[in-house]
Amino acid sequence: MQLWPCSHEKYHGSEHKNSQEVTNDHCENKTGVDNHSKNVADDSSKKDETAIPTSSSKSEEDSLNMEELAINSNLANEYALDGEVGKRISDMVPIPLVPKTNGEIPSEDAETSDHQRLLDRLKVYDLVENKVLGDGNCQFRSLSDQLYRSPEHHKLVREQVIDQLKSQPQMYEGYVPMAYDDYLKKMSKGGEWGDHITLQAAADSYGVKIFVITSFKDTCYLEILPQAQKSDRVIFLSFWAEVHYNSIYSEGAILNKL
Repeated sequence: MQLWPCSHEKYHGSEHKNSQEVTNDHCENKTGVDNHSKNVADDSSKKDETAIPTSSSKSEEDSLNMEELAINSNLANEYALDGEVGKRISDMVPIPLVPKTNGEIPSEDAETSDHQRLLDRLKVYDLVENKVLGDGNCQFRSLSDQLYRSPEHHKLVREQVIDQLKSQPQMYEGYVPMAYDDYLKKMSKGGEWGDHITLQAAADSYGVKIFVITSFKDTCYLEILPQAQKSDRVIFLSFWAEVHYNSIYSEGAILNKL
């Protein structure tokens, strides 16, 4: 099976312990850090030559005017917002993502401490969440907000991800603990929670890097690299572990966006 870069490395962050502490072991600069995160700000000045792909699905609900969506996408390719976030988190040490399905929802106490840990981490870097609706589509809404500066195109993003999963099953089926066709059928439904496999498929489909600040106690920052980079766009998300995704921006940029 073909694996993504560094996918053999252990994925940390499966624990949910009651702790209010911010763990900064992985958030501080170290010698030999992967240059991906340090070059985010520099990458943001490059011209994006890749058109955002459109889904092959033609559901009536999602009959978006693709010409207008392309215009929105071009506007989204003004990299000021991405570059500002990149500058602020350039001293973090990312952990490569290993695709997996969702874990167990944490207990109420762990959920509270996890959320506080995430908020504390965002505060350290003057980052804020653009909160999206928690209707089961939050991962796709957050990706849509980053790609198109609006969460409302989440159905299109989900379709694009499903198309990627269907077109390259050999890349993803080994990470799915059920019949792959059943997984595709389930994930195609609106309201079905996205997982780390769909995150990897989104990175591969759009050809963009995705960086995720998490609430995991021992991992604050995940990096998802596309199989082939098609765009200089960088997607920034927050992940309240096993509960909710949001789109993140620098504190000043979110005010301008609103």
